[in-house]
Amino acid sequence: MDRLVKPDLDELKLCFIKGQKCSATFKLTNLMHTMSVAVGLSTTNPSLFSFSHPFTIIRPLSTASFTLFLTNSCDQPPVYTPLDTVVVKSSMLPTGKASEDDLRRLFSRSGQHIFKDAKIPISLVGSQVVEFLLSSKNLLDVSLLLPKTLSLCDGCQLDSLLKSAAKNGNSHCISALIEAGADVNRRDSEGDSVMSLAVKYGNLDCVQVLIEFGYTIDNSADRFLHYAATTDRVDLMEILCLGYADMDLNSIDSQGRTPLHTAAIHGHVEVIQFLVSVGSDTDMLDTQGWTPLHFAAHQGHVEAVGVLLNHSNFAKYVVTKQGKTAYELAIDKGHSKLYDVLQLGDTLHRAARKGDVADIKKCIAEGANVNGKDQNGWTPLHRAAFKGRVEVVKVLVNNRAKLDIVDYVGYTPLHLAIEAGQKDVAMYLIAQGAKANLKSFKAKEMVSCDFGHLHTCNFV
Repeated sequence: MDRLVKPDLDELKLCFIKGQKCSATFKLTNLMHTMSVAVGLSTTNPSLFSFSHPFTIIRPLSTASFTLFLTNSCDQPPVYTPLDTVVVKSSMLPTGKASEDDLRRLFSRSGQHIFKDAKIPISLVGSQVVEFLLSSKNLLDVSLLLPKTLSLCDGCQLDSLLKSAAKNGNSHCISALIEAGADVNRRDSEGDSVMSLAVKYGNLDCVQVLIEFGYTIDNSADRFLHYAATTDRVDLMEILCLGYADMDLNSIDSQGRTPLHTAAIHGHVEVIQFLVSVGSDTDMLDTQGWTPLHFAAHQGHVEAVGVLLNHSNFAKYVVTKQGKTAYELAIDKGHSKLYDVLQLGDTLHRAARKGDVADIKKCIAEGANVNGKDQNGWTPLHRAAFKGRVEVVKVLVNNRAKLDIVDYVGYTPLHLAIEAGQKDVAMYLIAQGAKANLKSFKAKEMVSCDFGHLHTCNFV
């Protein structure tokens, strides 16, 4: 016979409650048909756990109950690995009678009369233990203990713990909680979900786990891309867009702002570039008539303004409900580096086309980029040369306009002057050092002229 008594469970679970003296009960059955058995109980950590009656006598084929106590009440559960255990020892007691002191002496002596019947692991369980583990830095303890601690948690507790795991960025705990019964799609009274928390706290692994466990996005309520835009997290946006093909890139918040508006407010250029690349609308208006460009200009985000201008159809010209263009908002805030790209450049090109020397001088004085290009790659000098505006050409050249700058098909201002038959402009540009041997490339032809004999050249 290898043992005299048998426990009724394989693991002893104590539900930990902060500040209370918790306990757990188990039973032992005497397997002997005719003889009483003496039982002695101990734990591997007697300073932490105790029994009210560590020694007792169990009659033949009878069962006795025992209670294990956490000795002291505490604010934090004493959890660690390896787990503590209850050691069950037994000895045959032919007389069926003995005092507690007799039993203590009996079990203090080793020998063949002592049977080691069982070792019962002790686990502290419950939501407060899980909360403690979620904040633990010892990932080994967490992975080993978490499945055990969840056993006495109900559905509401599991859902609450799932949110804590998302805040703490513990993807392993998230998996364990969902497998234990936590609802991945549950929302609170304000409509927030565990995914909202994972994204707000920037936990990429947690977001991935929630996607894999079937979180269902609600485009009418979820503002994940807004959160990611605020925190400059392109990596979060990428994983969200990959996980949800139906994600609304232009979803709006309570102020009518899209994620692109949010990124523009903060000047997060990489986020702006990503959102534009996946299809976000650069020209959407919020409730006050502001486009993302208005916000970028208002905040003075130079690089963000440049990106938005490259992908916007009409935002530069939109007037908000307050009657302001993006240029005027930049002026209000004194963001002088934005004046050129938002308006002065357009004004300078227009003045070059019209031949308005006074307006050109005014634009340059206000900070316009004399070499700024339009959608065709033309600078103001290209435009003035093509139109034959000699006085304008002189003003531009005197203000450091580049003579040999090329447009998007390879034409310099001199090429355009030649092609348009503007002899006076061509002669002036050559006199100022424009390179006469440059060739202009077009889709259909290569135009070349012997500028050394310009007076004999046939202007088109």
